[in-house]
Amino acid sequence: QVQLVESGGGLVQAGGSLRLSCVASGSIFSLNVMGWYRQAPGKQRELVAGVSSADDTYYADSVKGRFTISRDNAKNTVYLQMNGLKPEDTAVYYCNKVPSYSVWGQGTQVTVSS
Repeated sequence: QVQLVESGGGLVQAGGSLRLSCVASGSIFSLNVMGWYRQAPGKQRELVAGVSSADDTYYADSVKGRFTISRDNAKNTVYLQMNGLKPEDTAVYYCNKVPSYSVWGQGTQVTVSS
């Protein structure tokens, strides 16, 4: 059974920071590349960062240098440290494997005010 539970979102001013967490069921986490995706109103969901089981990372150009993805394999948890937040980062953030399953968690809302 696929389970993904995201947390850590909130309202923050531009330039602020947030740390997102996602606990995934073991069947997803194990050897998969895990990623953070986001979906802004009226836009398609996009992959913003990914991390392999060997800690190789990927970042979309829009977040490179500001966001850091990491994972704790013992806890089946993936994190997204977001610094230097911008209003355009406002979105619902989801975690999933890369490429994603069709099942998604509830996501966590991130709102950045200018």
